[in-house]
Amino acid sequence: MLRRFLLVFLLAPAAAHSAGGDIRLDRAYIDSGDVLSIQRGAKVFVNYCLNCHSATAMRYNRLTELGLTEKQIKDNLIFTGEKVGDPMQIAASRKSQQEWFGVAPPDLSVIARSRGVGWLYTYMRTFYRDPARGTGWNNLVFPNVAMPHVLWQLQGTQILKTEIEDQDGHKVEHRKLVLESPGALSPLEYDKLARDLVNYLSYMGEPAKTRRVQIGIVVLFFLSLLLVLCWLLKKEYWNDLH
Repeated sequence: MLRRFLLVFLLAPAAAHSAGGDIRLDRAYIDSGDVLSIQRGAKVFVNYCLNCHSATAMRYNRLTELGLTEKQIKDNLIFTGEKVGDPMQIAASRKSQQEWFGVAPPDLSVIARSRGVGWLYTYMRTFYRDPARGTGWNNLVFPNVAMPHVLWQLQGTQILKTEIEDQDGHKVEHRKLVLESPGALSPLEYDKLARDLVNYLSYMGEPAKTRRVQIGIVVLFFLSLLLVLCWLLKKEYWNDLH
């Protein structure tokens, strides 16, 4: 049993790598302390994601920890009859979504913890047109994804181009995305929007992280002072013995 466990443990990273394909994930460079970025990401989330994806582990009133008032939350982030203390959920049931879309969109409460911020950031930026798909869209890091590109009007339309390069007698395939028609935002502006959205998803998966880090710093500072006092006490004690 021990050998089997060790074998599974050692092969798990390789399996994860193969599942992710040969796509190199981009660095998201999110900042959990950037409150304005998280606020902007929350606005993107409720406008574009909350139509299909719920976040039942997150309540609207937790956004007050980001400096928003309940009135600001109600006026800018709640578009239905929900209350500020309600969780972020959608009206449609999972059964109905299963019938409509063929698969129920997942809850996004902890998606950043399960997928990783780099994966999410790359995912939001690598949608491309694919006429073979029912939705008309595909994704580099999530091939044959069922979700359409809900932000395409902001990013624009990308197409996938494949180039074959001869390297030492071997045919090497290179795939890259090309912006066919621009959207309402420039590429840099869209990358910033995607980063804000991922920053919010990361915050939503662990809202207490920033507070916990602050408490940890205070505790370490206190322990450092205690260490100095203990060292001085030890020194004074041994001076008396000698």
